[in-house]
Amino acid sequence: MDRYAGKVAIVSGATSGIGVDVARRLLEEGASVVLGGRSQERGAALVRELGERASFAPGDLTAAETPSALVQAALDRHGRLDLLVNNAALDHVGDLLETPLAEVRELFEVNVFAALALLQAAAQAMRGRGGAIVNVTSRLAVVGVPTMSLYAASKGALLSLTRAAAVELAPLGVRVNAVAPGMTRTEMFRAWLAGHEDPDGVERATAAKVPQGRLAEPAEVAAAIAYLGSDEAAHVTGASLPVDGGYTAA
Repeated sequence: MDRYAGKVAIVSGATSGIGVDVARRLLEEGASVVLGGRSQERGAALVRELGERASFAPGDLTAAETPSALVQAALDRHGRLDLLVNNAALDHVGDLLETPLAEVRELFEVNVFAALALLQAAAQAMRGRGGAIVNVTSRLAVVGVPTMSLYAASKGALLSLTRAAAVELAPLGVRVNAVAPGMTRTEMFRAWLAGHEDPDGVERATAAKVPQGRLAEPAEVAAAIAYLGSDEAAHVTGASLPVDGGYTAA
């Protein structure tokens, strides 16, 4: 497939989890991809693996200068920006009544404020010539799960931003959509399983809550993102596409 031939994408949080598969999918479809992430070591290794159309721009997105610097890295290297995949996120599990506000602020700094700053910088670069932004939210943006209230609140904020930004940026030629993964078999999920006495049993119990009876694979989330960022979705904006095996439909 060559849906992205000649196009340039930024993927934040690209050095682990879903971000790696998104970068790989976009490159397979012809894009040049700027990978955002904090780990120089992982970023360099990923560029060696993915090839010459991949480049790495390190930085912590909660630093004021990093979002605009990431966008500028794409413009300096390629002269354009066609797609932002707003994927970087911080996970959080904790008792709603016991979680210190300092933890909540840190969570929102990454999942909401950094994502907003990156959206602003990317949309400025796209205005007038068009482009697409895909925010990675979560099934928890629309359903409640105990101990995940604060993470859900951050992803719910990003979902609301997606819808409002789609309306406001449409006259500028910028589309904004969201992909909402369910439980996905990432490194983080496998590490979480490993912390249980019966990882296989926990995985089976988790999958049993999904109507399809299984968890998502990162590549399946990447495929949904690649569609929403492509010209095939030219009349799709303000949408949230769940990739959760029917979890939020049940």
